[in-house]
Amino acid sequence: MQSKRIYLAIFIVLLAGLLTACSDKPTGTLIFRANGGDLVRQGCVSKDGWSIQFDHVYVTLAGVTAYQTEPPYDPHSGDEIEADTKVELNRTFTVDLADGGPDAPPVQVVSVGNAPVGHYNAISWEMVPGESGYPLVIEGTAEKDGETIDFTLQVENEYSYACGDYLGDERKGILTKDGQAELEMTFRFDHIFGDAEAPMDDVLNMGAPGFDPFAQAAKGGSVEMDMAEMEEALSAEDYQILVDALPMLGHVGEGYCDSEVGGG
Repeated sequence: MQSKRIYLAIFIVLLAGLLTACSDKPTGTLIFRANGGDLVRQGCVSKDGWSIQFDHVYVTLAGVTAYQTEPPYDPHSGDEIEADTKVELNRTFTVDLADGGPDAPPVQVVSVGNAPVGHYNAISWEMVPGESGYPLVIEGTAEKDGETIDFTLQVENEYSYACGDYLGDERKGILTKDGQAELEMTFRFDHIFGDAEAPMDDVLNMGAPGFDPFAQAAKGGSVEMDMAEMEEALSAEDYQILVDALPMLGHVGEGYCDSEVGGG
């Protein structure tokens, strides 16, 4: 009788171990990156002909969360992202999108080593004030027709982004057991400066203020402004174009994000 009890106890222990093993989901490493694109790392020519080199582009991120959604999240819907499986980063990160050389990979924000496997097909984040007091600080030099302007643009407005699946040359966010997958928060600064290579009547250039409005506010070869100062220095039309363009910064590759404005 005692031996039966011993065997029963062993069986229960083994069964409990088996159930625990079955309930443990396999995991891998999920890498979060922030990308300002070639425009930030290599420089650009604005829609109005300014050759711009970026020294620093500081973005402060909070509430970064990756999701496995079914059905896939549609950012055009304006709905909140719903998912049973998600990885949420409970920290604030300030990254310099201009960090590294012209061919440097997108900046790694953080690596999570125990993320559940699956397809992370949605991501959300917020831009919040960092140590500088601003969610976004853009520093660089612009040149045109022999004139050089050092600029610092400080954006105190806060923005939140809810994005679907990454859209680009490769798929991202597909995590297998013991493997690695990447997710990218893309920032499209051509929505501010435009693109000299695109037609001037292109939707992108029509919705971008370019660099001329900032150059006109420069004194002694430099300009440093926050949004309140821009509202004073820029024309009402240019300032409104900028205000409308800033929420368009957030993308996932070429993929669209739903955005909201807050703070500031």
